[in-house]
Amino acid sequence: MVSPVLSTYRLQLRGPAGRRFTFADAENLLDYLDALGISHLYLSPILTPTSGSSHGYDVTDPTTVSADLGGPDGLARLSAAARSRGMGLIVDIVPNHAGVEVPAENPWWWDVLRHGRSSDYAGFFDIDWDRGAGRLVLPVLESDRDLAGLTRHGDTLVVGGLVLPIAPGTGAGDPHQVLDRQHYHLVDWRSGVCGYRRFLTINTLAALRQEDVQVFAATHREVARWFAEDVVDGVRIDHLDGLSDPVGYLRRLRALIGPSAWIIVEKNLATGEALDPCLPVAGTTGYDALRLIGGLFVDPDGVPELSALAAPTAVGPLPTLRTMTAAALANDSQRLLRCVTAATGTVDPRLAKALAALLGQIGVYRCDYPMTEPILPAAIAQAAAAEPELAEPLGVIGAAVAGGGEAAVRLQQLCVAVVAGAVEGSLFHRYARLVSLNEFGGDPLRFGCTSGEFHAAVAGRARHWPDAMTTLSTHDTMRGEDVRARIGVLSQLPGRWAGAVQRWESRIPCPDAATGLFLWQNIFGAWPEDGIVTEALRARLHAYARKAIREAGGRTSWRDPDNAFERAVSDWLDAVLHGPVADELTELVHAVAPHAHSDAVAQKLLALTVPGVPDVYQGTELWEDSLADPDNRRAVDFAACRVALEAATHPKMRVVQGALRARRARPDTFRHGAYRPILAAGPAADHVVGFRRADDVAVAITRWTARLAESGWADTVIALPQGPWIDRLTGRQWMGAVRAAELFAELPGVLLERHHS
Repeated sequence: MVSPVLSTYRLQLRGPAGRRFTFADAENLLDYLDALGISHLYLSPILTPTSGSSHGYDVTDPTTVSADLGGPDGLARLSAAARSRGMGLIVDIVPNHAGVEVPAENPWWWDVLRHGRSSDYAGFFDIDWDRGAGRLVLPVLESDRDLAGLTRHGDTLVVGGLVLPIAPGTGAGDPHQVLDRQHYHLVDWRSGVCGYRRFLTINTLAALRQEDVQVFAATHREVARWFAEDVVDGVRIDHLDGLSDPVGYLRRLRALIGPSAWIIVEKNLATGEALDPCLPVAGTTGYDALRLIGGLFVDPDGVPELSALAAPTAVGPLPTLRTMTAAALANDSQRLLRCVTAATGTVDPRLAKALAALLGQIGVYRCDYPMTEPILPAAIAQAAAAEPELAEPLGVIGAAVAGGGEAAVRLQQLCVAVVAGAVEGSLFHRYARLVSLNEFGGDPLRFGCTSGEFHAAVAGRARHWPDAMTTLSTHDTMRGEDVRARIGVLSQLPGRWAGAVQRWESRIPCPDAATGLFLWQNIFGAWPEDGIVTEALRARLHAYARKAIREAGGRTSWRDPDNAFERAVSDWLDAVLHGPVADELTELVHAVAPHAHSDAVAQKLLALTVPGVPDVYQGTELWEDSLADPDNRRAVDFAACRVALEAATHPKMRVVQGALRARRARPDTFRHGAYRPILAAGPAADHVVGFRRADDVAVAITRWTARLAESGWADTVIALPQGPWIDRLTGRQWMGAVRAAELFAELPGVLLERHHS
């Protein structure tokens, strides 16, 4: 019998790309994961992706399980092996988009390219036929010069490495004459012109129209089989907000896979935004919990000095960034404005500016869920108040959206891209006050999370979303959890950090001050404790720096890279890695290591014990130093994990195994137990965060240990609930009022279980 979903372990599956990791490899890990205490394996997408995909989110055939991973038989064997241990499977599914980078590998897309609007699959994709006057605009060329090399091979056209179909009856003449007759039109990808809705701005991921019942049925036939045959226990929904009708989609999915399936959704909630209770899901994938947990370890005393350090490189206000991002999404904006004109009959040259101003005021990914609907009229009012001359065109947009239909849908989908681009793109790669706060679900403009906010929010999770996921690391996080923990310690040492950065910049100045302040923190976060910069680390940091500066879009970008600037940053990075500053970086890393380790272990204990279902991202039961994808999707050394589990000495491993086994031993406590804060008393009380789960589990952790090292615990105590308590992590027994210095002498956290003699 499979247990309820008590915990998950996220595995990144891979076919031939990189180090292969298949269903069979996952099956070989079951004994380890079972000993760790995991109840369910959580698999990255398993439907057939683009050849060589390293992640699986570019599905080309949603009707088949990837043969490279082991196919349906391999999945069935993995499921049966897991079930024999009382474990289950959760699978990541991707309803919003499909991979079209290699058209021939996506049979539906290939058919649309071949037959155009008459294709049986023309309605499967969200195509803007008007954009190309009845032809599908494909942004696939590096430049118009690529067409000089256009050739024909049989019933296909070939340009560079791209192979495209020829429509029936259109093959006469030279290749260029044939191309002119096709249902598609090729353009430079840098032009910004695209004939279909994408995943954000990624041209190789074409949006699917899940609002069409035929599309939903075709793309979920295999998913339905998993549940009908009891192979899978739940699903994670990738990029929910990109869909035309998220609520309708989830209701259809719930009806398809049954009332007991565990469904979680990838949805970034703005600070203060709640997940709408009308959604038939267990909750989100946990970015909201990540912000709360990580924010507890950010010391508010560091605000003045870190803000002063970052002041010369400060970015503009978020509404301005959102307005800038809206302008960069001209392709999608123009499609929306055509809908507005069609709905209202109004042609006004001010509509584009009014739309950008409106999008600048909407601070959530979507504002058409029942709970967020009031945001849109408020945003219209705010935009009109800020720019009164736009009140009339804003009224036109409001009228078009109020009527529902396509204009309303496209406004919401554009809002998703704008907020994601402004926050996850610009802000997260530009704002350098404390980059550990620049994380999905987070708000770097808010300096951490107070204990009061934490307790109130977590108690709300216990009441409303007890089965939502909690996490510290995912395949999308900007930095791994231990990297964030180390960077967060700088909030306790702002003067030392500011002095170090100013000293290093005077010796090895970065080509751009804002870029330098941002990268210094990331380099510090991933710097090896032994100071040895391997070639692998050098390559990882260079890849990260290039991605970060292009995402920031300040001095360079993906569309218009500034090669000279990028070379200058690369040379600067080498000077840091191999120059005299390297020794000082190592020295600082050594100085903060005890505090970084303490925070990493303490936040892990919180993530595993607060209300919700904790996910352990692969390899994070040990120290890890990952940065943004693809760095955080590297292969894991599971042999080392097995050794650490057997040795039972690694602090993170001890906490992970102890907490997961406690969850398995007391499922009702952790699934449904009430949440009650435990407060410390004494001069260092604010260095303790504690709580009870039901009446039989108590958890307490310590924080801000760098500052605590200066003052000490003194007579700070934690009053435990009545009765004897045993720490599952150390075996020590406690009762009554306990001195904090003694409670945290061995580990930065305790997991206490009521002892019944």
